[in-house]
Amino acid sequence: MQQQVYQHTLSNGLTVLGEPMPWLESVAFTLMYPGGTAREPADRLGLAGMTLEMTQRGSGRWSSRQVVEQLDFLGVERSSSVSTFHTSISMSAMASVLEDTFEVAMSMVRQPHMPEDELDEVRQSALLELASIEDDPAQKCFVELKRSRFSDPFGRSTLGSQEGIESVTHSDCIEFHTRYAKPTGAVLSIAGRFDWEDFLRYVEKQLGSWSTGTVGQLGEVEPQIASIHIPHESQQTHIALAYDSVPYQHPEYYRGRGIVGILSDGMSSRLFTEVREKRGLVYAISASSHSLKNCGSVLCYAGTTSARAQETLDVTLDTIRSISQGIDSGELSRLKSRARTSLVMEQESSVSRSSQLAYDWITLGRTTSRQEVLHEIEQLTAENLIEHFSEYPPKRWTLVTIGPEPLEFHDAV
Repeated sequence: MQQQVYQHTLSNGLTVLGEPMPWLESVAFTLMYPGGTAREPADRLGLAGMTLEMTQRGSGRWSSRQVVEQLDFLGVERSSSVSTFHTSISMSAMASVLEDTFEVAMSMVRQPHMPEDELDEVRQSALLELASIEDDPAQKCFVELKRSRFSDPFGRSTLGSQEGIESVTHSDCIEFHTRYAKPTGAVLSIAGRFDWEDFLRYVEKQLGSWSTGTVGQLGEVEPQIASIHIPHESQQTHIALAYDSVPYQHPEYYRGRGIVGILSDGMSSRLFTEVREKRGLVYAISASSHSLKNCGSVLCYAGTTSARAQETLDVTLDTIRSISQGIDSGELSRLKSRARTSLVMEQESSVSRSSQLAYDWITLGRTTSRQEVLHEIEQLTAENLIEHFSEYPPKRWTLVTIGPEPLEFHDAV
């Protein structure tokens, strides 16, 4: 089925994207605007997330309770999040209630009430979420890995810090939202059953007068080499690893992503088979691609017993390096099958497609089609994957472990 993506830019600089999926009954939209954790003041870590939560405590003509009731009445599924560089709001609903849903969502951006008497409740929720990672060493391991790997301000956790959360004031939230919730550098995407011209009218009505403004550029991300151990009395050890790869913008991204797929996608992947199934070393192991602007990395996690932690690390490293020794036809075939299935599933999800459109535009300055992605996947061969691995080998490692004893890791220095 031929894929069509519309694009329009408002006079205030907001980019609007749309991909009709008329076989669906649903529609979803995503708004991404500057205002991520990298823009928080150093003594206010957690401000971006608290500001986002405050914008949802009443907006436009609705009180905090009425916002929830209205979206529930419309049958809207919604999510919002803060990343390193952006704040995102996403909503999906039946196509028949698109205009009403869009009005509520955009009022959160343009006319948030930010009631001062609810700040303490938002603060306490943020502190509880931050404290919860102490009961989840696997999550804490990844938080510390990103902090060490990407350094400040790019390695900041979206959860913030206790000192930062406790220091945030009501005026901080208002100022942060006013400064960074701008159409310049923002993108609004929609996918599903909708009429493009009608949607542009909704957008112009709700966002046409959104005041523009410049948002300063952030520097380049430089990955850090480190080996960090966090003592924790336990029978378990948590291992988080990162090493260099190509970022999403790179011409060979799909080759790099393909190698990660060989290593970690599915229960027949190499890491799962070699580390868990054959040797029984771990209860969990995974690898994923991660891009921040110009910086690409592969992030790995392994959870194991403390007695077998060193062996787990050694075998994991050997398994990653084993890519250079060959990729068999079965591994390549499974990789491509999973990718095709993912593309088919995306055709049935307006939510995933609207999110992907926004991410592509922010990251690449253009959108990618399913046909383009499928072409890249079909071009993968064992030979060009191994060639890519040789040209962009794992290096500049970052290691974080949580457990009773540190591990030996000579690649970290």
